[in-house]
Amino acid sequence: MTTAAAYSVSAPDARFTKTTIERRGLGPHDVLIDIKYAGICHSDIHTARNEWHGTTYPCVPGHEIAGIVAAVGSEVTRHKVGDRVGVGCMVDSCGTCPPCVAGEEQYCDRGATMTYNTPVPEEFQPGGVTFGGYSTQVVVTENFVVSIPEGIGLDVAAPLLCAGVTLYSPLRHWNAGPGKQIAIVGMGGLGHVGVKIAAAMGAEVTVLSHSLNKQDDGRRFGASNYYATGDKQTFRELRGRFDLIVNTVSADLPIDNYMKLLKLDGTLVMLGLPDNPLAVQPFTLAGYRRSLAGSMIGGIAQTQEMLNFCAEHGIGAEIEVISADRIDEAYERAIASDVRYRFVIDAATM
Repeated sequence: MTTAAAYSVSAPDARFTKTTIERRGLGPHDVLIDIKYAGICHSDIHTARNEWHGTTYPCVPGHEIAGIVAAVGSEVTRHKVGDRVGVGCMVDSCGTCPPCVAGEEQYCDRGATMTYNTPVPEEFQPGGVTFGGYSTQVVVTENFVVSIPEGIGLDVAAPLLCAGVTLYSPLRHWNAGPGKQIAIVGMGGLGHVGVKIAAAMGAEVTVLSHSLNKQDDGRRFGASNYYATGDKQTFRELRGRFDLIVNTVSADLPIDNYMKLLKLDGTLVMLGLPDNPLAVQPFTLAGYRRSLAGSMIGGIAQTQEMLNFCAEHGIGAEIEVISADRIDEAYERAIASDVRYRFVIDAATM
């Protein structure tokens, strides 16, 4: 067993405080990682504040982890000391169900073991619940550790472990590429990475945002078009335009209006998770054989594929690096959309 410095929260309305946590001892297939950077995802905020219910306290969030291998177990073959590595949203799964066998561990029939706030046996994590990346070290089974290519800085790579693969997975699954018209709804922490990836895939990318405030950024990231959804003319002008729409927004949107922007056989993919049910008219779906779908992160193999793709195309997240004592401030700013576009914690400040 080892100890690590960490920042945890003790209740939904509590502030983050520095603490010491225990990590399990190095098993034969385990990798000990010195964490260098940890991204702040909006899921961290929901969990820390128990907005999705079921949070176990104390809670150490963080599932966008980039660091350096410090030690490996006796049977580890994929990684070695000194390697640049990352850990995303999952740290284990059953490994035997059809989704796991297909490399889609995020859809594990048993339920994947998430990087933080998942009940686990004591031998997996002392304390019986997983602790995430707001810490200086983590121990992870080698199969859930990915390599970060030299072409990406560890700081800008950290958010790719969640935001990057969350966008890459549906873009790849629905065949974004040359000749395809792709719309990204929202250009925040998720959306801005999606614009970069879709453009690098060769698609023509349109950003659909509430306003035009980020238009210059959107074009710099690779968008060919940028429209304000607050303008009703947008929905008239773009009707029947897109092969694929990826919605990164968790607000309650008039989804039926967005569905009408799809062409024949087009698909709208929900990444954002609004509180209320979606309202879609059956004829909107049937009229052009449109589809409404959902997606969540990606499997480990696809996460590695995404990192390799991003390194090849020079893609990283747009970040603001903060010290660990500013996590509470960063949460408030993230809620207010006062960041362009992702906060990343410098683990050296822990």
